[in-house]
Amino acid sequence: MSQQGLDLIFEQILSGGLVFRDRNLLRHDYMPATLPHREEQIRRLGSVLAPALSRERVSNLFAYGKTGTGKTIVTRFVLDRLQRKAKDHGRAVDTSYVNCRLAGTNYRVIADLCRALGEDVPFTGLAVGELFDRLRNALQSRESAFLVVLDEIDALVKRSDDDSLLYELTRINERLDGGWIGVIGISNDLHFKDFLDPRVLSSLGEEELVFKPYSSEELYDILKDRAEQAFQEGVLDDGALRLCSALAAGEHGDARRALDLLRVAGEIGERAKEERILESHVRMAQQKVEHDRVTEVLSSLPLHSRILLISVLHLESARKESSVTGDVYEVYRGLCSAAAVEPLTQRRISGLLNELDIMGIINARVVSFGRYGRTKKIRLGVEPQAVKSAFGNDELVRGLLEYAPRGLPGHQGR
Repeated sequence: MSQQGLDLIFEQILSGGLVFRDRNLLRHDYMPATLPHREEQIRRLGSVLAPALSRERVSNLFAYGKTGTGKTIVTRFVLDRLQRKAKDHGRAVDTSYVNCRLAGTNYRVIADLCRALGEDVPFTGLAVGELFDRLRNALQSRESAFLVVLDEIDALVKRSDDDSLLYELTRINERLDGGWIGVIGISNDLHFKDFLDPRVLSSLGEEELVFKPYSSEELYDILKDRAEQAFQEGVLDDGALRLCSALAAGEHGDARRALDLLRVAGEIGERAKEERILESHVRMAQQKVEHDRVTEVLSSLPLHSRILLISVLHLESARKESSVTGDVYEVYRGLCSAAAVEPLTQRRISGLLNELDIMGIINARVVSFGRYGRTKKIRLGVEPQAVKSAFGNDELVRGLLEYAPRGLPGHQGR
């Protein structure tokens, strides 16, 4: 392409483009002025947090629901308006938002909370106990209400099998007579509470807020509200809008997916210099969004996660049903032997399964056997063909896709 042709593309975007006015309005981290169909959750959360304005301690709250049901945006929406009200009336209210999956460790979570209170802490090097002491001292000296949002809180507990951070945070107020902390935990996993110590659960779950999936009509209202500002007038066909809503509702009422579909459909039409965004563009966007997400995730997996996923694939192909953790581990060990790779311990594999579950690559459901303990039922969360395609070019694991491990129905191994 000539420089002149490239300049035309850039100038078209700078001038607003034929399709979009502002595509950023279709990103799920954009904060709109209103949140349709979440009025009840906003009211409930606002009622729980309102006492902070008069320096009264608030109840800890646990919000849960599937991805894209509005948990994070509702929480940030309420906290944003609470802070504005506190500022208007000269009240001391501090807030902090931490994504536990991105933070990754207890240390980083506590360090982020300290920094939100103006406490300068290093990225590494301190004992966790020292960090907690600094957090307490900062709360005591500021004498403020400190509202903490721990998003994807399940990722932190599942990864380390350790809920000590939550225990300390929910008990920290017992040793404070100045400021105080209120914890809002957010999880996509409806079974997350099964991982918690009863003492943590009783403190964290003082209040619960459930976010049900959006219906197709609710998603349509959300998209329409955003699209009127995001697209040029007359560009978006109503059928395309309804198809985005229906496709996202057909999965599990995911507003993030609906917004992604609509934005990518617009980008596909824009690149093709189309004057209208139609249902056909949404169909193309559906293929692209799903393919890009799965391919990106699978291609970035480390070696043992790949072997583990192939183990789940083999078990599901042979049994046509969910497998328990122990069976997955046995097949994994057999595949490691075939590939001349030293296997990881079962405890470490349990952690990798948690990570794959968090990413949506597998679906792991905790099953309790009473006094005999509990295990997980595991199934693939992506299409088997996607796994085979993603690993087909990896020489080390490609052969494992065709390998027949011992212990599977109808397979004798090699």
